[in-house]
Amino acid sequence: MKRFLTHIIVFSLFAVSVYVVLVLVWGTLSPSLLKPNINYNLGSYGYLNSRLKEAKQVSDVDIVFLGSSHTSRGFDNRIFAEAGYSSFNLGSAAQTPVQTQLLVERYLDSLSPELVIYEVYPAVFMLDGIESALDVVSNDKNDWLSLKMASKINQLKVYNTYLYSVLRDLIRLDDDYVEPIKFKKDTYISGGYIEKMVYFNEPKSYTDSIEFYIPDFQLESFEFVINAVKASGAELKIVYAPITKVLYRSYTNNDYFDKLMTKYGDYRNYNKVLKLNDTVHFYDDNHLNQLGVKVFNEKVIEDLAQGVL
Repeated sequence: MKRFLTHIIVFSLFAVSVYVVLVLVWGTLSPSLLKPNINYNLGSYGYLNSRLKEAKQVSDVDIVFLGSSHTSRGFDNRIFAEAGYSSFNLGSAAQTPVQTQLLVERYLDSLSPELVIYEVYPAVFMLDGIESALDVVSNDKNDWLSLKMASKINQLKVYNTYLYSVLRDLIRLDDDYVEPIKFKKDTYISGGYIEKMVYFNEPKSYTDSIEFYIPDFQLESFEFVINAVKASGAELKIVYAPITKVLYRSYTNNDYFDKLMTKYGDYRNYNKVLKLNDTVHFYDDNHLNQLGVKVFNEKVIEDLAQGVL
């Protein structure tokens, strides 16, 4: 029996070693079509690589912004600087609460904000978190927090990409990588914001209605973030950034979401506050263009000053 167990242990160690080598070799040499379960996105479209490299050099800001691309493309650090606020934007593409939790655990203490503005888009709560998890493990350091995030998502693609990213970190394959500041119509702005070249939306029509729901694992991470921010001593504001009216009206339980968010702290739904034009102020149904960002940000700053938010 002892000999059998020894063989099992040796075989297991051998299998794990072979698997690790295969992940590294296959992930490095194979074309994307042949590695569907390794999706390494260094320098992906959301500038997370640049943002998190910069975050490591920043401390003691007035405001930290959290959330999805509605955050990274919706809160312009320059507009807040004009109002006297230093800030850092930790938003990222499709960021669900599971990824927000990781970023808060990793960066909130060093950024040490006086105020955290957490943008909550209901549709993001319904996501499985895979896209954003791949973005994070591909563009930041990987440690036990990354593994904890991967275990919450619990998908082979995330585990494999995490392992591949760890191996690349160990052999320092990406040490010299520098992400371009401009890519197509996007420009990375110091402080974490992505500026989109101004162009105008062509609103879609939505024939199907959508009802929000929040999976338990996302709600658990959301509550972790809320409690972590409050425990840090920072003030917390929760906001729902504007989307187009046609998209907003396609959701059937906006009032339910508003009531839920109000339970967690100071909350304001700017879809009910601002009267924006679906064409003039957006570049797609989900995202404000620079004209819309200016209107939105100036209203947030005004609300902070007046104690409305």
